[in-house]
Amino acid sequence: MEQYRILVVEDDKEIREGVAIYLKSQGYLVSQAADGLDGLRAVKEQPPHLAIVDVMMPRMDGITMVIKLRQSYDFPVIMLSAKSEEVDKIMGLNMGADDYVTKPFTPLELLARVNSHLRRYSKYLEALGDQEKKKNEHVFLIGGLELNDETKEVHVDGQPVRLTPMEFKILQLLIKSPGRVFSAEEIYERVWNENPVGTDTIMVHIRNIRGKIEVNPREPKYLKVVWGVGYKIEKQA
Repeated sequence: MEQYRILVVEDDKEIREGVAIYLKSQGYLVSQAADGLDGLRAVKEQPPHLAIVDVMMPRMDGITMVIKLRQSYDFPVIMLSAKSEEVDKIMGLNMGADDYVTKPFTPLELLARVNSHLRRYSKYLEALGDQEKKKNEHVFLIGGLELNDETKEVHVDGQPVRLTPMEFKILQLLIKSPGRVFSAEEIYERVWNENPVGTDTIMVHIRNIRGKIEVNPREPKYLKVVWGVGYKIEKQA
């Protein structure tokens, strides 16, 4: 299992190193930064799973750092603030921080917050991975040609292509087995679910699909004819 990386951004060296030592003793990988600018630099070099960020720091304060972080990153941020910084605390939460711990704090209190947010973030990443996996199960991609089995959408080089339901089914059949040649009779049987009466209709549909997905239908990149045998989607286009 991957170890969690935590970034501690705090200008008070004693507090920063104390937090780092405690987190390391709990098995976390810890990096440190003395202000917001160094913190952003550290994130860019290696994004952590969680950041602990002080509110008041020189050069760049914690709230500004969080605002900039949220433009590109979604890992949890716990802010450290003094009791007198109530307004900053609220502002920090409004600007994208997930939680705050008031100084002085005990290591156990901070650890409880860290563990809680990492559990949530881990579940979030897991859910994202499941979504991506499901998406990949439904998406078939050959070069710039993309067919989504679930949404029934087709794109070529990122541009949407409108196919009729039958055209979609034919392309779906072919793209799921790239390189395999399907005879007109087999396409008819698989798409219409009945014995082929005449296969001229397949030729018409193929011509229409080509006109929609190919830049030059006379020199097709994706949908090829294997003369005397049938049709296929090229494996690598």
